[in-house]
Amino acid sequence: MAEVKSHEFERFLDKGAELYRFYVIYGPDRGLVSERAGQLAKRSGVALDDPFALLKLDASDLQGDPGRLLDEVNALGLFGGEKLVWLRGVNNEKPVLDAVQAILEQGAPANTLIIEAGDLKKGSGLRKIVEPSKNVAVIPCYADDARALNALIDTELSTEGLAITPEARRHLVDQLGGDRVASRNEIRKLALYCRGMGKIEEHHVDEIIGDASSISADDAVDAILTGDLPAFHRAFQKILSSKTPLFLILQSCLKQFQLLDSMKIEMEEKRAQSGQVMKTLGRHIHFKRKPIFERALKSWRPEAVTREAERIQTAVLMSRQRQSLEPSIVFHALLGAALQAKRQ
Repeated sequence: MAEVKSHEFERFLDKGAELYRFYVIYGPDRGLVSERAGQLAKRSGVALDDPFALLKLDASDLQGDPGRLLDEVNALGLFGGEKLVWLRGVNNEKPVLDAVQAILEQGAPANTLIIEAGDLKKGSGLRKIVEPSKNVAVIPCYADDARALNALIDTELSTEGLAITPEARRHLVDQLGGDRVASRNEIRKLALYCRGMGKIEEHHVDEIIGDASSISADDAVDAILTGDLPAFHRAFQKILSSKTPLFLILQSCLKQFQLLDSMKIEMEEKRAQSGQVMKTLGRHIHFKRKPIFERALKSWRPEAVTREAERIQTAVLMSRQRQSLEPSIVFHALLGAALQAKRQ
């Protein structure tokens, strides 16, 4: 196995990707998983606009037909040449595991295979199969840290010839993270808004991105963390009437759960009290919201925080794939988290 860490990916793409024909990309950042799968597909040498050379499958396509993946990976292109099989939405389904095991038992696959998976835990089925194999490049994708976000900002703004002040950069970084595609889209939206201005100031970030962190969004998140269902319904109705993009509300909520998850881990590893963690990881939280976070730290169980963060991350992906159902997807994802808090 070649495990490609996040900071190594660009170099791997330039100098190592061609050595492999089997890639497994997984992690909680579904946008980054999708983006890196697309980059590898472009480097495969297969014409992505040729339906006879490119086959896209979902994990559900293998239900009832577990041998299909093995057949497709070994099949010749209709007009000769190599094929690319691109399998998405994998989460340790048995038909996928059986097919991957069979493919690796025969050595390197005959065609290029890219698998996009969700947040696979260490020791889970698919990782247990592919990690020992020298024929597979395994690429974990976790939420961007500050360094990765700054690099993304520089890349996107340079295309418009824009500079950004340190204050605006810090403010922008605080608004991003959790999903690479969403972060890139927000930066591009900001760059388009500031085209021709030369330099981005902090107030520009507020004007074009700040709405996603408005008081209504904070009210909704606070109601979710505390399980206050009437307050959640009021905040959600306010969000709908304000025309705030619902996708960004989901992303904002996801960031809060990821922060809560980090705090719970810190408390467990260092045996720290909630007040101590609030002074370190929670120092950027607005003072009016700190009591709510402290209460959440005491009431939420660690496994429940992790589970809700993963569920909201899935809802982020679904809201992009099924935009016509976005209001329903967002509402039910957030309501589910609020109900979980109420139970605790």
